[in-house]
This record gives sequence, C-alpha cells and structure tokens, in this order.
Amino acid sequence: MDIFLINDVVVKLAQEPGEPLAGNAFLWLDVTHDEVANNPDAWRDAVARITGVHLYDLHLIDAVNLNHPSYFDSTQDYEMVVFRKLALVDDATANEHPDTTARRKMPPALAKLATAPVTFFLMDHAIVTVHPKYSRTIEAARTRMLEYKSKPNGNSHGSRPPTSPEEWALRLLNTMVDQYLELRQPLTSQLDRWQRALLNPERPFNDWISLLDARNELHKLDHLCEEQHDALQELRDHIIDTYANQSDSRAKDLLLVRINDVMEHVTRVLSHARRLEASLESAVQIHFASVAHRTSEIMRFLTVITAVFMPLTLITGIFGMNFLEMPLLKNAMGFWISMGLMGVIAVGSLLFFWRKRYLDK
Repeated sequence: MDIFLINDVVVKLAQEPGEPLAGNAFLWLDVTHDEVANNPDAWRDAVARITGVHLYDLHLIDAVNLNHPSYFDSTQDYEMVVFRKLALVDDATANEHPDTTARRKMPPALAKLATAPVTFFLMDHAIVTVHPKYSRTIEAARTRMLEYKSKPNGNSHGSRPPTSPEEWALRLLNTMVDQYLELRQPLTSQLDRWQRALLNPERPFNDWISLLDARNELHKLDHLCEEQHDALQELRDHIIDTYANQSDSRAKDLLLVRINDVMEHVTRVLSHARRLEASLESAVQIHFASVAHRTSEIMRFLTVITAVFMPLTLITGIFGMNFLEMPLLKNAMGFWISMGLMGVIAVGSLLFFWRKRYLDK
C-alpha cells in the first residue's frame, strides 16, 4: 500500500503520519485487489491505524469482489463508491478479470469493453482506492501527482492538486469515464463495417455469432452506464445533504460542478451505446428486408417464366396425345405451324409481362 500526502504545497510519498493533518491536506492510500485479498484483516487494521476509520466487513468484502457492479454506500465515518472502469486486458492479465474469460473472438473495439471495479473510500482527511494490479488510470494519476511542483510565486506547474478527497475521487472518475468516450469512434466504425457487410448483395453475411456477441456487449455497456449513473447520482445527493448546513458553499459548488460533468459524460456514453444498439438492430432488420426483397424478385422472375411456358406445355401435351386423327398431324407444315404458334404465344406473354412491369428492362 502506497501513502501519498497531498496539500497545497507538495505531493509526496509518505510514511504513516504521526500527527494530525492540517488545513486542506489529506492522505491518499492506494492499494491493489491482490494486496487486500492476501490479508484483509491486516490491511483493514493498517487503514484504521493511519486514518482512524474502521471499515465494515461487508464493505471490505465488496472491495475485493471483482464482479461487483457500480455502487454507492455511506456510513457515519466514510462513503464508499464502487465504479467499474475499462480494464487493460492482454495475454498476461486476461485471467485476472472474470468478465474477459470464455470470450469469443470479437472485433478489437468490442474486446476493449472488459471492465474491472475500482473502490473508493472517502473520509474526512483521507481517500482509499482499491484497484486492479494493471490500471493505466491510477498509474497515470500517480505519476501526474508526483510530478506536481509548486513555484515560488504561488503558481503551480500544471494543474493544481486536489483540495479534498472528494475532488480527487471525482478527478479519477472523470478520467475513467473518458476512457469509455474514446471507444465511441472505433465502435461506430465497426458498426459501419457490419452494416455494409449486411447489405452487400454479392457476399452473404454469415458472421451472426459475432453480431450477437456485439449486441450482448452493447447491452452490457448500457446496463453498466446505468449503474454508474445511479451510483454517481447517489454520491451527488449525499454531497448536497452533507454540505447543506456548512458555510463553505464554494467547495460544495465546485464538487457539484465536477460530479455533474462526470454524470454528463456517463450519460453521453449511455446515449451512444443505445444508439449503436438501435442502429445494429435496424441494420439486421434492413438485411432481412433486403433478403426478402431479393427472394421476391427471384420468385417473380420464376413465376413469369412458368407463366410463359405453361401454354407451350399445353400445346405440346395436346399434340402428344395418342389419337389416330388430329389436325395438322399429317400436314407437312404442321410442325412449323405449331412452333410458330408457340413462339408467338411466348413473345406475346413476355411483352404483356414487360408492359405490366413484371420484368425489369
């Protein structure tokens, strides 16, 4: 577990503080799921020793549950937020994320929708994050925080450090949501390719399993965003209730602006996922409508051919009857008269069907 001391002047790795924190200073305790799962009780005791806050057993179990959905809960001493982020999945880490195992071969854009939970414990002067071992978001945030430098004139190099655990949690959440926004373009491109393949008359579409998997993944993304939005909404309501009787309205407004921005980003991802899902279903319906139209055209052509040859078959059937005396049967020109009659009937039928537009030009 890494401990970061964050205040207006410096951000640094620290040991367990021996004195109470002053001003806007707070601690960031960063730990992975594996570190907590190895010895949950020892880790909880360490958190209690550093922050003075004792985590509940159920929350401790939720923190190491890799299948836990996005969720918010609060106690008198702390708030807990579980947020599912995009997981970095490769050959080395595929076994560490349950929702990425037994996955069929899918397009790269959809394969990136594997997720893993990140748990936040928000306290008065501390924030605890529990995340997967491979987390680009957390690693980038750690690097960015440690590179912060304060200038003598009071200005800072780069963005300013957060002033509270809630603000830092919202910054991390905003970065996690932005990863979903980056998937909009590749997902849209993949859907466009499928739409072209579905409507290509020269090459039948056979990749229905991948299409079904894509629809299921988009449906999961829909539910995922709804859970994220509900958790953030509960956090927003809690912040409003917490700051209702406090005089620092500016801090409340800044937090509300940040959380509203994060919720708006989640809403954009949710809306895009629903549009993609609707577009995919529409493309499938258009595909079957196109197949039905082509089948109708083929049946119309075959019907016309059948209608043209039906009177010719009748004539040949009549002349094939076993009668001794029949008109034209013993006439030297009988064969040619019959053939001419059948030709006239066939041409006349084709002209009739063409004028009725039963045949294309």
